[in-house]
Amino acid sequence: MNIKSWLLEKGGAYVIVQFILFGIIFLAPGKLMSQAWQTPLPQIGTWLGVLLMLYGSVTLLGGIMQLGLQIQAVPMPKETATLKESGVYAIVRHPIYSGIIFGWLGWGLFNHAELTAILVLALLLPFFDIKTRREEKMLASQFSAYSGYQTRVRKLIPFLY
Repeated sequence: MNIKSWLLEKGGAYVIVQFILFGIIFLAPGKLMSQAWQTPLPQIGTWLGVLLMLYGSVTLLGGIMQLGLQIQAVPMPKETATLKESGVYAIVRHPIYSGIIFGWLGWGLFNHAELTAILVLALLLPFFDIKTRREEKMLASQFSAYSGYQTRVRKLIPFLY
């Protein structure tokens, strides 16, 4: 496989953009930290951040563990893949992406960096929404049961979206 095929056909360009976005978010807190939150916002931000990072970590790791050797960075399922509908996949269709979003959001809140948290939502949520559209077209063509799964389980945010 050549680089052009990986970038365009397999969706490798999404992987590159994804890591660029992670870098932007990772480097942002030092520059986007809030000057001072008024009480009780620091405590709320800290605890909410911890809970979101915990949820994100469990969801992300659960998705990775359930996929096992089927996992790959590009938004294209392996030919030998099987459809996952239980465990964290019963909560959201894309638990790895969901875990990343919630984990980074929690990290921003934990650090009292509300602009970082907003940046996470403004960059990662639309990006993963676009990436999942491509992935879901391929999943639907590979698995006849996927359309039913889509109607039962939300894409990235449990019970909402």
